[in-house]
Amino acid sequence: MTPWADHLSPTLDHGEARRTGWTRATWEACADRLVLDARRHGTPDHAGILLPGAVGGYGARVDALEGYARTLLAVGFRVAGARGDDPHDHLGWYAAGLAAGTDPASPGRWVRLDEDPQARVEGASLALVLHLTRPWLWDRLAARVQERVVDYLSPAVGGFYPDTNWLWFRAVTQTFLASVGGPHRPDEVAAGLAVAERCHVGHGWSSDGVGRTFDHYSGWAMQLYPLLWVQMAAADPAAAGTDADGLARLRRRYAERAVAYAADAARLVGADGGPLLQGRSLTYRFATAAPLWSGVLGRDALPGDAPDPPGAALGVLRHAAAATMRHFLDAGAPGPDGVLDLGWRRPWPGIAQSYSGPGSPYWATKAFAGLLLPPEHPVWSAPEEPLPAERDQAFVLPAPGWLVTSRAADGVVRVTNHGTTTAPAGSTLPESALYERLTYSTATSPRHDPLADPLEDAVVLLDAGGRASSRAGLVPEGVGTLPTGTLHGASRWHAHWSARDPGEPDHGRARTGSGPAGPGLRVVSLVRGAWEVRLVHVDGTADAPSGRLRVGGTAVPADHDPAVTTGPGHVRVAGRAADAGRVAGRPLECRLVDLGGLPAAGHRRLLDATPLAVASLVGWLATDGPVSGWTAAAVRLGAPEPEDLPPTVTWAGGRPEEVRWADGTTDHPPLPGA
Repeated sequence: MTPWADHLSPTLDHGEARRTGWTRATWEACADRLVLDARRHGTPDHAGILLPGAVGGYGARVDALEGYARTLLAVGFRVAGARGDDPHDHLGWYAAGLAAGTDPASPGRWVRLDEDPQARVEGASLALVLHLTRPWLWDRLAARVQERVVDYLSPAVGGFYPDTNWLWFRAVTQTFLASVGGPHRPDEVAAGLAVAERCHVGHGWSSDGVGRTFDHYSGWAMQLYPLLWVQMAAADPAAAGTDADGLARLRRRYAERAVAYAADAARLVGADGGPLLQGRSLTYRFATAAPLWSGVLGRDALPGDAPDPPGAALGVLRHAAAATMRHFLDAGAPGPDGVLDLGWRRPWPGIAQSYSGPGSPYWATKAFAGLLLPPEHPVWSAPEEPLPAERDQAFVLPAPGWLVTSRAADGVVRVTNHGTTTAPAGSTLPESALYERLTYSTATSPRHDPLADPLEDAVVLLDAGGRASSRAGLVPEGVGTLPTGTLHGASRWHAHWSARDPGEPDHGRARTGSGPAGPGLRVVSLVRGAWEVRLVHVDGTADAPSGRLRVGGTAVPADHDPAVTTGPGHVRVAGRAADAGRVAGRPLECRLVDLGGLPAAGHRRLLDATPLAVASLVGWLATDGPVSGWTAAAVRLGAPEPEDLPPTVTWAGGRPEEVRWADGTTDHPPLPGA
């Protein structure tokens, strides 16, 4: 345990929580300490918290507002669930900030919602906490301060909110305004709810915006806010453009989605508590625990006889949330000064998007949503159950188009991606490493450089200059399970070479860029155990001639015990997964084996390219020259097991006809046109 977390020790109880020791008192102590340490960087009038670090992309005034509003979220969850208990007078401190921040004459007044769009995000946090803590904060504010708060939040009415997770910021803010007699537009809230329905694609999964952009926002925004908003709207359903019956249907719908998503989210947590390194805004770190608590909140909103989906038992959700917190605290986040800086397990500014500032990481406080559950809630007495990743598991997630496996041998959750993309089909945008790679895991990370050519976990064609093609705009072709239990999935796209504007703000995805189009590419994956058979088809034609094909492996952290073995048609890179940010963890390797048409092999050493390690190793296989038709490779990510032999492929007429696994299982690949 890090020095910062030493203060949590008196609250731990391994009898009550035998796996993590985390009790409700531990969560309270953690929230209090995080907020108190942040308050040390507060402005004299308490209207801002300006944390150390470089000024963010939206300026110092937004940075200070983010620091205030995002730490206030932890206070709101903590005080509301404790029914007003506030031993550190958090609400008194933040009440002074409300008075100063909303005073137009104050030197520290907040940037307004109609001055900077980012203020609309932070305004939603203000509105949410004012609702949650109404008897102890809002009701005790002077009338003139209440009036100024309403005036400050009023530009949410008629203001532009993009059709992404931001739709919930408008709904929360306007619903609070309605509850205190402020301006509001029921039609705007209803329109946002309609967009939310279009974003939902099934089984609780929502894209961040209409499309197939799946990331952690599906959990920490698209699951948590609906549950809290529907409670806010209960006092006046008409303000949300509905009636009591309609609101009851929404409550049931949102609760079912939250429980279903939480069951999936728990299965995506590594055995060490690590979340999946995929998607933008990863510096929010343990906010990934929020959807686990949303699952508990959702259960409470369902009829008592509603069955639990597999993985949504209280003991699993409680354990997964605590394990996620421990994953980061044990690694040294926050640091000894108590500050959550830009980074992951260690400070690493490269994780930031252009909108990130020193206050941004405090959206991590969404992890404290569980404190809304009162001390007598059964989740706090539910025995912690093993995490799904502590045993072998293999399943498909049809909504994002993912094949998911983990093995008890290493506890690493591995995702093969055949459905998530930031661009519409046929797009010529550059590939976004955080969304469009073939593989993600809880122990590895792609490079975060938006200008880097795809290499790791990428299937690319190389042009005459050696530039790698993009996978943006992929078309999902389905995921499923074969009768043998082998997972399968497929996707296709047209190779294209897109130059990203170096001056374009990095929001985790490319917004501009175009380049020449090449031949069609299709990848069919068969996944069993730690192995993936990656079948690649190139549609080389005279009009769209092919180039050299390269299949990249996973970037393995290699700060400790790095090793490379390579030869014709095979490459192995090895190191150790990051552990507690200080010492070497479990050995981890990525092996690639040519199963047909990929005789060239090599590797690349990356320096400070991921938030997990100073050094990483990536192996790759490639054709000797331009290619058309099918090639095949076996890719293995996991703990080294020399006896875990690669599968083989039998070919017929230039097509992969049969895959034989080391355990004797035989599969016939479901190929297009077969």
